[in-house]
Amino acid sequence: MNAAVQARLRAAVGAARAALRLAAPFVDLFVRLCLAGAFFTSGMLKLGNWPLALILSQQEYPVSWLDPGIAAVLGAAIEVGGSILLTAGLFTRPAALAMLLLSLVIQFSYQRLDENLFWAALFAWYFIHGAGPLSLDRLFAKGVRESALPLAAEAVAAAASLERAAGPWFRLLLRLWLAAAVAGLPLPEAFFPIDTMAALPRLLAWPMAVMLAAGVATPVAAVVLLLALSGTWMMAPAEGVSLYAPFVLALLAVSGPGALSLDRLLSGALAEGPRRPDEDAPHVVIVGAGFGGMACAGGLRRERVRVTLIDRRNYHLFQPLLYQVATASLSPGDIAVPIRSVFRDDPEVTALCGTVTGVDPVRRLVQVEGREIDYDYLVLASGASHGYFGNDRWAAYAPGLKFVEDAVAMRGRILGAFERAELAEDPQEQARCLTFIICGGGPTGVELAGAIAELARHGLAGEYRRIDPARARIMLVQSGERVLPSFPEALSAAARRALESLGVDVRIGSRVEDIDQAGAVVNGTRIEASTIIWAAGVVASPAAMWLNQQPDRAGRLKVAADLSVPEWSNVFAIGDTAAVDLDGSTVPGVAPAAKQGGLYVASVLRARLRGHAPPPPFRYRSPGSLATIGRRQAVADFGRVRLSGAVAWWLWGAVHVFFMLGTRSRIAVILGWLWSYLTYRVGVQLITGERHTEFNTKDFRLAERMKRQ
Repeated sequence: MNAAVQARLRAAVGAARAALRLAAPFVDLFVRLCLAGAFFTSGMLKLGNWPLALILSQQEYPVSWLDPGIAAVLGAAIEVGGSILLTAGLFTRPAALAMLLLSLVIQFSYQRLDENLFWAALFAWYFIHGAGPLSLDRLFAKGVRESALPLAAEAVAAAASLERAAGPWFRLLLRLWLAAAVAGLPLPEAFFPIDTMAALPRLLAWPMAVMLAAGVATPVAAVVLLLALSGTWMMAPAEGVSLYAPFVLALLAVSGPGALSLDRLLSGALAEGPRRPDEDAPHVVIVGAGFGGMACAGGLRRERVRVTLIDRRNYHLFQPLLYQVATASLSPGDIAVPIRSVFRDDPEVTALCGTVTGVDPVRRLVQVEGREIDYDYLVLASGASHGYFGNDRWAAYAPGLKFVEDAVAMRGRILGAFERAELAEDPQEQARCLTFIICGGGPTGVELAGAIAELARHGLAGEYRRIDPARARIMLVQSGERVLPSFPEALSAAARRALESLGVDVRIGSRVEDIDQAGAVVNGTRIEASTIIWAAGVVASPAAMWLNQQPDRAGRLKVAADLSVPEWSNVFAIGDTAAVDLDGSTVPGVAPAAKQGGLYVASVLRARLRGHAPPPPFRYRSPGSLATIGRRQAVADFGRVRLSGAVAWWLWGAVHVFFMLGTRSRIAVILGWLWSYLTYRVGVQLITGERHTEFNTKDFRLAERMKRQ
């Protein structure tokens, strides 16, 4: 086969497989939920009217070889218990086996229907293959296998052996079973779903039957049959057909025909062999494992390229929820994922934990803590740090929020303020300890103000004896004329009303003129406060200095339309590092822009590596903006669609969980939110590390007096 044709076929097959892999977990979950829903409803109806269930077991669908009472109990138990386990994907194989036997009993002892046959096929699938990735079985598999539970390792090994030994033969039999029914062969209706497949047009049926039987382009055949059946039934619903036939076809489409198929032989011929790092492949160095860097590295998967991803920390942080760590709602481990674990199955990606100190674009070297790393292409996604508009000394008194360490330290400062207030004897000192100033009315400042107000009002209620945490004064200082200035005016007003309903003192048109250990000066007025938080500005990393380029006012690298640095076409900048000018406006420094930039640079690199034409210039497409303000309050801007209140709050939560990396993080965040929402309590009230207590003179005297006593 011509090498170019083979490469194109390989690329097409790879893209199709990637799409199917992406869809497979969700198809599996949907099928399990539909099956469980049907059986759970039936079981609950029986339990709700047990005398009627016994009568039906005796008269309507008796099992000749089983006592009616026992049959009713077993049937209801399997329907209810099996449905619950199937939904969760827990002990899926035993549950599926019980439900498979129940389906066969219904088919051959009560009423012969195609639906029973498709139920049996689906339950046989789950008995042999188990549940997909979105299940507790998969989540706990390694832990159970290596646990001390009796026979746990043997059970996991037996399940894997069952799938390896029986899986290919089961899929072959399933394809032949479907193909025979699709072709309309004269077969016994008790064993084949003839009525369901008879609705298919004959001109379509025979080619699809041959493709299924041979296992040729099986996903295509399965999808075509699924669409044909669905369309036929919508136009002319027929009696006796099963709506579960598309589920079997969908599982075949996303999971493939198995080893005993021509598809597998063809894919073997097209396969490139096991992926190994190619020392001669071009080397792409990505500095920064934020949203942009991770997206770029992910976009280069399966390319003939070596990728080195460098970050000063060994984890990818979901920054939009960092403020919830700072306000004791979540643990750092809930929103951080180790970089190496993300790319565990990608041998071409190497993760390095180190601080980049410079770049030599002439020699194409990146300097990392005394070591030099060569590159063919360099992607700078090094992010930004806090910017104090020339008042860097404020950093010691008003820390910002960018990293896990910042959030943990801020949590200590916030909780420590309540502890100092409980300890203080002077009412003025108590008031100072209970005063919090947040500088900056953007999304971070608004979310922090709302979260601290919720913490004081509800999370710490009843835990102190000498103070009332709800008396805490939370002040949000914004130099502009409204909070959330990037949102439409109506949503900014809604956010301000929500903050004020929580007791937040919102001060717009106000400037912070000075900050020190004991408080701040706002518009000429001195405000005593023990806790000041900076959320007013950021400055880009020194990437421009590394390349000897002139940065913009925020310290960002100016880039061309393809996000490359003008003087160095093999160097790119994305996210907060880059100043991207589109139609006179600068792309905002938000997570979606960084991810889009990372994916775009990956597409530019793929085009160069393959010798293709470059993609069109980068265009940022805003997916919308979201900000939350306490319980049931949020704002969402999607252009023409603007939401506020509870609907926006639910949407905010769903979007953030969806874009997180890792199943564990998603589950931990959902459980943490559920706990806080239902109990009005926070989960991580720990002051760790150094004691975050900033004594002023009064504090020092109080401490000395306590020591003497």
